[in-house]
Order: sequence, then C-alpha cells, then structure tokens
Amino acid sequence: MPGALATTNRWDAEVAAFARHEATNAPPARPVVMVGSSSIRTWQTMASDLPGWPVLNRGFGGSHLSDVNHHFDAAVAAARPGWIVLYAGDNDVAAGKSPAEVARDFSEFRRMVRERVPGARCAFLAIKPCPRRKEMLALQREANALVRAQVEADAAWTFLDTFTPILGPDGQPDPACFKQDQLHLNAEGYRRWTRVLRPWLDGMAAGR
Repeated sequence: MPGALATTNRWDAEVAAFARHEATNAPPARPVVMVGSSSIRTWQTMASDLPGWPVLNRGFGGSHLSDVNHHFDAAVAAARPGWIVLYAGDNDVAAGKSPAEVARDFSEFRRMVRERVPGARCAFLAIKPCPRRKEMLALQREANALVRAQVEADAAWTFLDTFTPILGPDGQPDPACFKQDQLHLNAEGYRRWTRVLRPWLDGMAAGR
C-alpha cells in the first residue's frame, strides 16, 4: 500500500541530532521552526533570507508528512516555537500517496499543533512543482487545494502559495529555480520562496 512507503523510523538519527546540538547550543526563545523535507533541510541561506527572525531549521531527509508527524515532539514541540513553517507532501505524492492521504496527514499535524503547541501561528508552504516531477503537477495541485481548504478554516494557519512563483511563463516548472538534479531548489528558487514567506512573517511582527 502507498502509505507503507513512508518508513517513519528512517530519519531517527537526523532527528536525534537536533537534541544533541541543542544540548550545547540553546535554541532561541519562541523560534520560527522550519520543519519538513529536504527543501527545508538544504535551505542554507535561511537565516540571512529571513533577517531578524529566530529561525530554526528542522528539515530532515526526504521525509513525508507522516515522518514529520512521527517526529513531531522532537522536531517541533521541543523547541517551543512561536511560529511553525511546514513544507512536506512533495515526497508523499512522488511515492504514490494520494492527495487525500496528504490531506489526512496534514490534518494530523494540525491536531498535534493544537494540542502540544497551543498559540503557535503556522504556515504551510505549498508543494512545489519541479521539472523532474512535472508529470505530477495535477496531483500536487490537488493536494495543495485540499490542504488549503483545511487552512482556510483554521485561524492559526496560513497557506502560502509557493507553487505559482516556481512556474515559468509557459505554466511549467521553471528550470531556473532548480539545481542540476531538477528536483531541489537553488538560490533563485529560495529567493522566490522568500518573497512569499517573508511578508507573512513580517506581518506577524506585531504579535512577537
């Protein structure tokens, strides 16, 4: 079954490294926890792209939403975030999970936020299109739409459209945004993400 493709213990070592690092490097108070798959993990310019914000990179592996849920306490709740930015679902669709499964796992993530990090303000970065997976555009759009429907009914959440800015004039994923593998974002891709994410964070400044 598609759901079995996410091996939730696969990323134990990466997640355990968060706690080891913070044993000697205390995380900032009320950080912006950036959590999710490799598109978060490899965002090396995150701090300089989002100046003035105490960002904490909690991206790991090629994780699925179910993996993020499995490691929620260690990857998210332990940091006591003021804000949570989630990027996941990309690998899920690529592994054969349906948009409905992505939406189900996102609903579970929202539940854990409500119960374990009450008061956090949250954003979901839309599943990105990429040249290597362009045959999945319709499924990605459907998964994004299902997540967006949940977000629009939850005052703690905002859906950030990081899908559209990655498209070129022809409506296809813009190769200029990707590394040579045509899967992971390059500096230009992260610049486009930042243009969407930073205004949301700056709009949260009054609540800091």
